[in-house]
Amino acid sequence: MKLLRKFIDQRDIFLLFGPVDILIRFHKVENITEFIEKWFNPIRMIGADENLITKTLSFITISEGPEISSKPFAFVFFNTKPKHLETVRTKLLKIPEVLSADSVFGPYDLITSVNVADQVELETLVLLMQQITGVENTTTSVVAGANLLPDY
Repeated sequence: MKLLRKFIDQRDIFLLFGPVDILIRFHKVENITEFIEKWFNPIRMIGADENLITKTLSFITISEGPEISSKPFAFVFFNTKPKHLETVRTKLLKIPEVLSADSVFGPYDLITSVNVADQVELETLVLLMQQITGVENTTTSVVAGANLLPDY
């Protein structure tokens, strides 16, 4: 993790509990070539000899929500019906606990960051989100506390 922090602002690195282990947000990337050369290739080579990173998954943002204003409690990944994508994103952004909602290319259609007080509030929020017309399914990953980040 120390190696990532040398190149990327630690506020953009999230250690998660769920199907995604580490989520990194990149800002103001001009094109895919820049992303590959400046970020993707160097990151996947971190600890290559020790197999520290064994698989990567990249999401390309189609439409970006607001900057994350505070540390999220969790990220919620959405699959939506295609014709409802932008409507779902707009409705999510109206929920006070939603910090950001980005439409992406990849195995999910939307990635949202949410800020809640605890697991019970998160469950209630996710149930509310799943009721939005056009949401097919969700996957939730809770953000680990900063004190749980390993130093590599």
